[in-house]
Amino acid sequence: MAYEALEVKQDGAIAWLTLNRPRALNALNSTMVDELHDYFERLAADRTTRVVIVRGAGRGFCSGLDLKEHSGGARPGDDALGTSTIATLEIQRRISGLVIAIRRLPQPFIAAVRGPASGGGFALALACDVRLAGASARFNAAFIRIGLTGCDMGISYTLPRAVGASIAYELLLTGRFIGAERALATRMISEVVADDELDAAAEKLAREMVETSPLGLSLTKECIAANIDAASIESAIAMEDRNQTLCVRSGYLAEGARAFAEKRKPHFAARA
Repeated sequence: MAYEALEVKQDGAIAWLTLNRPRALNALNSTMVDELHDYFERLAADRTTRVVIVRGAGRGFCSGLDLKEHSGGARPGDDALGTSTIATLEIQRRISGLVIAIRRLPQPFIAAVRGPASGGGFALALACDVRLAGASARFNAAFIRIGLTGCDMGISYTLPRAVGASIAYELLLTGRFIGAERALATRMISEVVADDELDAAAEKLAREMVETSPLGLSLTKECIAANIDAASIESAIAMEDRNQTLCVRSGYLAEGARAFAEKRKPHFAARA
């Protein structure tokens, strides 16, 4: 896959997805958005890639929307993007659709964040299933600082679930930055490491994930996402029971039990 604004490196079952516009702090321009959609569409049918690590090239993760691309050309009756309201909504949904795609894909996503993750970059990090941060990481919902609402790209859904309502209100109503240490204290991220150790930490976590059964891993992501908002404990357990039955019938439990008895790591076959 030859991309202009992305770099994809495959390492066995782990994919390294690098946002690759370092001179623009990896800002989301139309090319990057289109290429991310293309890559995510490929992932949906990919049985080789089991975990995706998302990172930014250079000194930042992603500075959000490329305002140089989306700021000029307005005409009377148009909005700030120089387009009609309907066209603006289409652009908005194209960008926000990236978050939906990440949440729906069967592969777990790990965000490895160093430097700024602002606006859309913050939203992409929050869409990932696990977030690790270098010491230089800084997060903010910049939308409200540029004349928009503080809620964009699913952030009004993902952020309160990560940090609770009070801190979510604080960050979304002000656009203020939150550094790596406070992000860890609020449970927005799982771990803080030195910047030069971030890739190794993300890879270690990804390799622990790929040691699990392929079906069990993808169904676990699906079940957590569904049961965060489950209507009842009964409905949550019903989904868990269904998933465990699928794994048993697929033969993964038998291999796991043999490996346990033989005091070795299990060797799970790839999904058909």
